[in-house]
Amino acid sequence: MNEAMNDKVLQKDLEYIANYIADNLSLTNEKILVSGATGLVGSILIKSILCYNRIFNKNVMVIGLARSKQKVEEVYGVISNSKYLQLIYKDIRDLNSLDFKDINIDFIIHTASATNSSFFVEHPVETIEISVLGTNQILKIATEKNIKSMVYLSSMEVYGKTKNSEKRTTEGDLGFIDLRNVRSSYSEGKRISECMCVAYAEEYNTPVKIARLSQTFGAGILLKYENRIFAQIVKSVLEQRNVVLHTLGESIGNYCDTRDTVIAILILLFKGVNGEAYNICNEESTVKIRDMAEMVCREISNGSISIEYDIPSNIKTFGYAPDVPLKLSSSKMKNLGWKPQISLKESFERMIQSSQSN
Repeated sequence: MNEAMNDKVLQKDLEYIANYIADNLSLTNEKILVSGATGLVGSILIKSILCYNRIFNKNVMVIGLARSKQKVEEVYGVISNSKYLQLIYKDIRDLNSLDFKDINIDFIIHTASATNSSFFVEHPVETIEISVLGTNQILKIATEKNIKSMVYLSSMEVYGKTKNSEKRTTEGDLGFIDLRNVRSSYSEGKRISECMCVAYAEEYNTPVKIARLSQTFGAGILLKYENRIFAQIVKSVLEQRNVVLHTLGESIGNYCDTRDTVIAILILLFKGVNGEAYNICNEESTVKIRDMAEMVCREISNGSISIEYDIPSNIKTFGYAPDVPLKLSSSKMKNLGWKPQISLKESFERMIQSSQSN
């Protein structure tokens, strides 16, 4: 069974992750619950584990949580019928232990989240509910099932506005978040969800770790569902049209390839400290958005496209995060043995090749 179908770039990633699991992690005959099964990170995690089963015959069962059968069919194709994949269709906010009454669970990776900036602004209540209510339900299940380990996927946006410094931001360096800004529904939702993880770890000994993801992209993205800046740039390359920025692009972005991110999450699942947060970013891929766009236009499109600026009078309608001089440190994650392998340029090249296959 080919997990990536015609996408050779993604298939190589899945096999790379499968081999990493076999060489470095102990995973046999267990059951793993993955929420956000049709999201980018959730789907790559699930496909990687299915690939691991196929290559190494380890009998690992994946329980995937999703809302849309149509999107499952688009993301997974024929492998949605795998005997090692059980799909549960339900809104994460309405999840409860009865949904898993007769199911044993060994590990949980909670990836479900709102991810679109315009959604944060247009649906701030739902953004908070998905984060806070959903995470609470997952933590309850983790505690009731007495699981071995759990990873909660948080975001670099929990840092808010940090001080303008060249110093790398570590996990304890939280900044200011403006509660009057409706877009803070996302960042504050992530903050209280992290606090909830710590509370469950302290009060109930729930073995949960927190992964603070930088912006993650690479092979396997379905561009029709993605509108973040990296996807806009890739669409411009594929359609041979100029990249349009709706800001001056001064904000510093922190990035990490999907394959490197998935491996980091799996390392956390087995080696992370309960209740602790870990930045997952490639420090070599810290760059201003404008400089990143220019790099793609110059080095990947060979100058055939360029940047245009279309800055609206009311930038808040786009839901963009405020410009912050955030440069994440990944030293804590590296201390667990993780090392990112894929550069920013390679991530774009691989995502473009993958998108062309799809």
